[in-house]
Amino acid sequence: MGAKLIGRYIVTDPKICHGKPTFRGTRIMVSDVLEQVAHGMAWETIIEDWHGSITKEAIAEAVQLAAQALLKHADEFILTPASV
Repeated sequence: MGAKLIGRYIVTDPKICHGKPTFRGTRIMVSDVLEQVAHGMAWETIIEDWHGSITKEAIAEAVQLAAQALLKHADEFILTPASV
């Protein structure tokens, strides 16, 4: 089984990063970038951290796909309440 396109910018390939979603043409795992977004890092800073290997559009796609997955599978997640 080869690479599978998840979106315009995101792919999975069993030969790259153990099949975890990455940004097309890179070995940058989507989960790493989403973690940076979750920590409040500015997208421009994220792009700089990855030396311009990803774009704002790619980050937006990752966030959109993550949101869709959350909405689709929300009942499967076990979350602890956020502290206020």
